[in-house]
Amino acid sequence: MNASDRTPADLLRSALAADPARPLVTFYDDATGERVELSVATFANWVAKTANLLQGDLAAQPGDRLALLLPAHWQSAVWLLACSSVGVSVEVGGDPADADLVVSGPDTLEEARACSGERVALALRPLGGRFPQPPAGFVDYAVEVPGQGDRFAPYAPVDPSAPALTVGGMELTGVELVERARADAADLGLTPGSRLLTGRGYDSWEGLSAGLFAPLAAGGSVVLCRNLGELSQEGREKRIESERVTNTAV
Repeated sequence: MNASDRTPADLLRSALAADPARPLVTFYDDATGERVELSVATFANWVAKTANLLQGDLAAQPGDRLALLLPAHWQSAVWLLACSSVGVSVEVGGDPADADLVVSGPDTLEEARACSGERVALALRPLGGRFPQPPAGFVDYAVEVPGQGDRFAPYAPVDPSAPALTVGGMELTGVELVERARADAADLGLTPGSRLLTGRGYDSWEGLSAGLFAPLAAGGSVVLCRNLGELSQEGREKRIESERVTNTAV
């Protein structure tokens, strides 16, 4: 990664320039058996489409606040980087009533209705599938995102010193987020090419860092496991071997 990277979106651009074909996020849901692997290029494409949806269709602007009501999931990771690309500040588990926009999973739709701005719903179904019946009052992400552009350019430059993420009561600017991610990567022993397996949730900085930001900052990749407790010890060992995991944070 480049020393000049000052936002998570910068880290992704550097990863794309370095090796677009390598894996970046490998996602497992051990309650459903789902597995999804995204290369840097595929992940960046999802981020670009989502950022175009956010900036274009949803009219989000730098400084807007987005309440992210999603679990640890590959689509949550996409939204975090899309918001960084636009300059939207994300509050993980934030109060929708205080947010300009809300992004909700299927289990938090009623809570998300408190947002007076744009509301986006994700079914979190395998392969990014849509809701069988779109929830009233929400944009169905899986319906709207495929038609978005594959390249993204922000209308206004993103300020690295502006608030980028709030989680667990801690607010970080883009610069601070990147610095903490780099420090965490060093603490976790991550180097370029490392494969980190984690079962931590996305409701804390430690979970977000292990589940996305630290591997991205290190030039590595993450094996992100939701409901890891459903997997036996033998199953974990097999996954570590098959996924060529080099580091763990569970």
